[in-house]
Amino acid sequence: MDAKTRALLEEAVPEEFFTYPAGLTAREHQALTYARLRRAGLAAPPAADLLADPPALCALLDRAAIADPALFHLMLLHYTLALGPILRFGAGQDGAREARDALESMDAAGTLLMTEVGRSNSHLSPRTIARHDPATGGFVLTTPDPRTAKFPTNTAHPAVAKTAAVYATLVHGGRERGVFVFAVPLRRPDGTVPPGVRIVPAPETSGLQIDYAAVLLDGVHVPYGAWLRDGAAIDAAGAFHDPAGSPAARLTRSMGIAPPVWRAVISASAAITRASAGMLLAHSAGRTTLGRLAPRRPLTDYRNQQEAVLGALAAAYALTAVAAHVTEPRPAFPQTPDQGGPGEGPDTAWAPWSAVDRDLALLKAAATAQAQETVSACRVHSGAPGFAAVERLNAYRGLAHAYQNAGGDNELILYDTARAMADLDRYVPPDPGAGPPDGGDPHSPRVWLHLARDGERRMRDRLAGRVADALRDGGDAFTAWNANLVLAARTAAACADRIVLEICAAEAGSAEAAGAGAVLRLHALNVLERRAPDLLNEGAAPPGLLDLLWEARRRTCDELAPNAAELAAAFDLPAPVTAPTAFLTGPTGP
Repeated sequence: MDAKTRALLEEAVPEEFFTYPAGLTAREHQALTYARLRRAGLAAPPAADLLADPPALCALLDRAAIADPALFHLMLLHYTLALGPILRFGAGQDGAREARDALESMDAAGTLLMTEVGRSNSHLSPRTIARHDPATGGFVLTTPDPRTAKFPTNTAHPAVAKTAAVYATLVHGGRERGVFVFAVPLRRPDGTVPPGVRIVPAPETSGLQIDYAAVLLDGVHVPYGAWLRDGAAIDAAGAFHDPAGSPAARLTRSMGIAPPVWRAVISASAAITRASAGMLLAHSAGRTTLGRLAPRRPLTDYRNQQEAVLGALAAAYALTAVAAHVTEPRPAFPQTPDQGGPGEGPDTAWAPWSAVDRDLALLKAAATAQAQETVSACRVHSGAPGFAAVERLNAYRGLAHAYQNAGGDNELILYDTARAMADLDRYVPPDPGAGPPDGGDPHSPRVWLHLARDGERRMRDRLAGRVADALRDGGDAFTAWNANLVLAARTAAACADRIVLEICAAEAGSAEAAGAGAVLRLHALNVLERRAPDLLNEGAAPPGLLDLLWEARRRTCDELAPNAAELAAAFDLPAPVTAPTAFLTGPTGP
């Protein structure tokens, strides 16, 4: 990162944002987070420039995630899920200018009304309805009953202006025309709400601390220009036109705002993993133990702690490589003719996300799962301070946990990925090649890739066979897939791990990453250990695989241990992240 970029990020998210004053109420805490959001937005480059530059947006959001996960979440909503649809679907619409100006000026905070509280898979068919009003030329938005209330939303704070991107099913001429986005002011600067808007605050939470609420809409009138129509129109005669061609295609197009979200979540997952690894190293380095096997022995001499510290560093390096891969200024995964183009992903059954970009959605699921696993391990291996004295680790864990569901539910992404794999729908099984190469030595990237590819291919073939057998025996699609969801999820996870290992192998083999080769190898060994049950079950690896992996991990950790501090220093973490526990040096009381 160059000095100019660093200075800009530090101005937008200064060190004071890394902590909160003591004694704040929940609403005061939230108000301060929104004030910081506004300050960051005014200091950062213009929103349109950030959304057009994924590395720049992710760099800003990464620093926010490390400083304060709640600030990251609000910033992500503001830029990608409120402003993003306006810029993408409402380009050139004068009617969307007011909402855009409010968000770009930071006079209002952006929010998203998409998921409905009482219906699973609600993204596929939201029951919030938008109807054209010929009398005004605009639309009327309605949530028909409490089960269709939009939740979760960040709309509860009574003194923060909010502008929402509302996802609703457009009903016109007696037919559902597809899911569209509407730009709707939800709360004015004076705290009042428009007629027909009802905001129901949710109970306070200690997780990701924002102002959660449910939102119900009862005949809310919005002008025609608030319809972010993406080329669709209702003409003077009342006829509906949509270039998407079908409600299903419209849904995919309306969900096309997801890739910037996924890139940001992957990048932030890497950021909080780097921060957590740095914190665990700071906790562990120089710490002695009183165990009776060897009193006064350094904590990191014990394999369990050493492997936890180095494994966290390795996961951070791997996720950072993945984040760099997906935030490059080009399509993250150029599709082959067999796989379709952007926005032409596979047919989906559980959620719309894979139809937008299968691999990017899958990597979001993989990155958040890895971040949660690593942050949780850092928290456990930091002992009592990890739970009670360092709120940052708890906050990072809350962020990783939240994005298991937010931004597309991980399990549903896995199921739709597996379905595409089984059907060979824009998916080509990887060729493992002849093997195992290099004598099966797990130190070799060629061996990592052979095992990952062979295991994925075998699992895909078995999944496809089981589903086909169930259908051939007279079962319906639901029964066939419902009986195989465990295998489906593990098959898609194997695909995700293989993609990550391919990125790591490429990074480890590049001249620029020569010094990171061993740390990426350690991550590969840990991934293969996680995949070992599947590799053994599918016959992709012989008995004794775990012994080989454990021995290779010991050798790799011995190689890395002397350089742990240098590996962490390369993360260039902000000073507050690894600072000593502050309360020990503060006032001691009366």
